[in-house]
Parts: sequence; structure tokens; C-alpha cells
Amino acid sequence: MVRVLRGFGGLAGLAVGLFVAWPNAEAGDSPKDTSIDWTKARKWWAFQPPVKLKLPAVSNSAWPSQQLDYFVLAKIEAQQLTISPQASKRVLVRRLFLDLTGLPPTPDEMAVFLADETNDAYERLVEELMQRKAFGERLASMWLNNVRYAEDQAHQVGGNTAFFYPNAFRYREWVIDAFNDDLPYNEFIRKQLAADLLQGISSRDLPALGFIGLGHKYYDRNRLAVKAEEWAEQVDTLTRSLLGLTVACAQCHDHKYDPFTQKDYYALAGVFASTDLVDRMADGSEVKKDAEAAKKRINTIHMVKDVKPKDLHVFLRGNTESKGDLVPRRFLRVLSRNEPKPFTQGSGRLELAESIVSPNNPLTARVIVNRAWAVFFGRGLVTTPSNFGQLGAAPSHPALLDNLAVRFMENGWSMKRLIREMVLSSTYRQRSHESHANKAIDPLNTNLWRMNRRRLSIEQWRDSILAVGGSLDRTGGKSLELTDKKNIRRTIYGHISRKKLNDMLMQFDYPDPNLHAAKRSATTTAVQKLFVMNNRFMVEQAKRLAKRVAGNKASASTLQIQEIYSLLYNREPSAAELDLALDFLRLPCESQLTRWEQYSHALLAANEMSYID
Repeated sequence: MVRVLRGFGGLAGLAVGLFVAWPNAEAGDSPKDTSIDWTKARKWWAFQPPVKLKLPAVSNSAWPSQQLDYFVLAKIEAQQLTISPQASKRVLVRRLFLDLTGLPPTPDEMAVFLADETNDAYERLVEELMQRKAFGERLASMWLNNVRYAEDQAHQVGGNTAFFYPNAFRYREWVIDAFNDDLPYNEFIRKQLAADLLQGISSRDLPALGFIGLGHKYYDRNRLAVKAEEWAEQVDTLTRSLLGLTVACAQCHDHKYDPFTQKDYYALAGVFASTDLVDRMADGSEVKKDAEAAKKRINTIHMVKDVKPKDLHVFLRGNTESKGDLVPRRFLRVLSRNEPKPFTQGSGRLELAESIVSPNNPLTARVIVNRAWAVFFGRGLVTTPSNFGQLGAAPSHPALLDNLAVRFMENGWSMKRLIREMVLSSTYRQRSHESHANKAIDPLNTNLWRMNRRRLSIEQWRDSILAVGGSLDRTGGKSLELTDKKNIRRTIYGHISRKKLNDMLMQFDYPDPNLHAAKRSATTTAVQKLFVMNNRFMVEQAKRLAKRVAGNKASASTLQIQEIYSLLYNREPSAAELDLALDFLRLPCESQLTRWEQYSHALLAANEMSYID
């Protein structure tokens, strides 16, 4: 079944795969040369080089504060929509903290910003937040789903954990540090694919190889059919995450919709066939099979090494017993000029990395810019972030996407510079309130005439609950189980299992770590509310919050209600909310929880605690 779904490009492709085909491709079972018209294929928008067009003319020239605003405003004006007013300072600060750090501002941090009347107060806050360790932790949450980060395997026979990854956290640490250090994105990719092959690289960068090294390992790995499944998973993760392409759909036949042939697939699979997943000591040396090495296992890292390079034959119909032409390791033909050159340096990992980050590659910059946009605006400019092919969505603002992608490369592939422009933009600073007139024209806010109200991710939500109760532990390190009641660290440091994903993560839309995740779902279920109402974690945090605000006193005052609203929602309670709270807290206790604990629990469970406005 896995191979059938890959072959038809997923469930969406399965529905139409029998009726639609790439018009110039011979999608039969033989590996013979395809009849794809490559000149025509390269005319698809995603395969065209991005172009930095001039800023469009706008009527309201006073509104844009960043280059991206001109492209947004031009479409708003063309659709006869009206822009939304700027959000209040309180809303902006809360939005900015949660987006850049994954944590809400403290009452003191909010008060400092509100008291700052200087013109550059917002800009200075952006800079200060981007220098915090929490910034890298926030972005790493996005990236780890992108590369199906996990610390074990979906399968286990008895107590055999030989294929598990006890030190997977070292890759997570490397990713967090890379974002905090603003490692150029092209170097970020190079190191994850080929850190061991780069000149002058420190052993501190070897954990980057967890991009490949933390992948699936199946039992009976010596069998060709089993190896083929591992290669397919690696090709799929690589192409979806970095290129926004579904190349693994060409494992059994030429791609049904996009210009990827079986030979393209096996050219990439050959790179992984020439690479093995291994454990190494922290300095990259081999782990010796003795007692001393066992003691040092905490220092091992999960990475890769080159083995004897080998090109693969096309497996006809994906059958490893039926071999077609031998395919040299190389890059995708549609992304190359003319016939791509074979990889000749070992496995080809470094050459593959260079092909991916080449300024001539039209996809890499577009794909990461689009992923970053989705983090800060709630939806990508391309709403299918891992499929820029024929079955993917067209960009809502193609000129904007191209402009950002070109300038991203021109600016040294700096993630911080890209994100800085996004959060400083007038587009980002709009209110989220809806206009009925605008909604009638653009109900999905495709043209960005307001800010999208977004639900917090499980990491943001759980971390915020711990933070407002005053119990959040900011240390990182080795993973802890989220079910451990003593675990009060940030959620990103929780153990991620392919075998059995933590229930809290699963209930609140954390993706399946067995697969690359293009984006997070946002479901609303009864199980989520039952968790909020009854789970031990919520009850314990409600008790901590109550103690922080009221201490051991049962009495209630206006100042205490104002304090708890400031902690949770970064605002003052309304007169009605204040009266309701005081009336409730003055009633006699009727449960095992005190009135203050019940009240704290109710506020933690409220929708306002779960959304960014």
C-alpha cells in the first residue's frame, strides 16, 4: 500500500491517477527514455528562476513599511479591499513574543514596552527577541517536523532497541543553535547533508547529519527490498522538505503529473544507496565494541558515512527483482541545464547539497521563504508547502514570493533578516478583526487585508501554561517524557516517538514523526476539551497559577484578578469579567480544588489562552 500511494502522489493523486497523466511523459513500466518535452516542462512557474520585479505602484504610499508591503497592498487595492488598522500595542507585543519565542510576554515585559514612547521601540523589541535562545527553539519546532525528527522506530521486536536513537537530541540542539546563530540557510543545508565531507568543519557540526542519520531503519536491512524502502523514505524527505517536490512518486513509474522520471528517482536514491546510517563518537571516530565505549554512549551521535559508491538500476514497477537501465547518481533533470552531470565524489551527498543550494535552483529559496511565511502569517503564499508541482496550489502572490526568494539569497540566505522583514511589515502589524465588506469579496483573507487569527501550536500552548504558572524550566538537553509530572521543560525537549507518539502531542495536532510533515493541522475535538478539563497536567498547573496569584489566601481582590489576566492574556479584565470573577471567588468551596484553583483552571481552559490575535 505504501508503494501504491507513493506511486500515485498520495491520496489526492490516487483519486485521479487513473485519468490524468503528465502530457508528454511515457508513464509505462519500462525505464526507456521519456518523451517529456523538457523545454516545455521547465516553463512551469516553480521551475522558472525567481525574478525580483520592481515594487508595484500603490495609491496609499504611506502604508508600506517594508518591501513586501507593496506587493500585498497592490493586490488589496486591485481587489478594492481595505487594509485593517494597526493592532494595539498590547496585541502586537503578545503576537510578537509568541511568534518569535513561542512564549507570552511577562507583565513586566509588557509594561516596559507600553511605557516606551520612542519611535523605534517595536524595532528594538524585535531585535531583542531574536537574540534569545527561545527564538531558535521556536523555529526548530517547525524544522523538526519538516525532517520527521524522532528518537526511535515505529517497529520493535521484544526489547530490541538497537535501531533507536538515544542521542537524537544532539541533532535538535544543533538545529536550535543554527537558527540562533543565523547560520546561512545554504550552509544549514550543506551541513545537514554533508558536514563530514566539508573542509574545515568542526566536530560540533557532525550532529547536523541527523537529517539523514535519524531516518528509518528496518529489520533485515541486508535485503535489497528493505534497503529500497529506506532509500524511498530518504528521497521523499529530502525532496519534499527542501525542494517542495514529490519525487518519490516516481519510484515505480514516471511521475503521473510532474516531469520526474524513474531515472530521476533512482539517480537520487543512488546517493542514499552509497550512504549508511551509523553511530559515531562526538569527534566522529568509530564506536568501539567494548565496555569503555558503552560508558561513553552518551557522547555518541547519530550520523552517516559514505560506503562504496554505487549507481542503481531502475526497478521496473518498483520490483527489486526486475532491473532496468543503470542510472548514474545525479540531480533532477528538470532543475538542471540540459543533461545533469553525474555525481563523482563519493556518494554524491556534497554534490547533491550544492545542487540544492545553487542560486540557479529555482526552488530552494522559494520553499523556505514560503515555510517561514506560514509560521508568521498562518498560511503560506503557496498553501501546499511541500508540493510546488502540478497538483500543488499556485502562489497567491507570485511576485512577492519571487521578490522575497531573490532577496533572501542576495542577503546571504539569512533567516533572521527574512523574518525581521516579515514581523516589521505593516502587513504583519494589522488587526485580526474582520471587515464584513472585505469578507464578502475575500472570505479566506487570501489577499492579506487583515492578520490571520491563529491557534497556538501544542508547543506554544503547553509552554505558555507552564510560564504563567511560574514553573517553566528553560534548560534543554536530553529528551524527557511529557507524561513525567516532573517534566516542566519546554515542549520541544519532550521525547518524540515514532512507535507511540505522546498522547498530549497527538491530541493537539503534532504530526506523525514517521513522515515528513508539510504543515500542522488544526483540529477541534471533544478529546482536546476533556484533556483541558481533566488531565493531571492542567490541574497541577492551575494549582501553581492560583498559588502564584493568591498565595494561601482564599480572599479575592480586584488587583489579583487584574494580575491573573495580565499573566494569561496580557490585558486588563473588563468590568463584567471582574465582577464575574469576584462573585465566583467569594462563593464557598464545593470541590477538592479551592475556588482560586477552579478559577485558574477555567481561565487556562479558555479559548483566549489558545490563540494569537
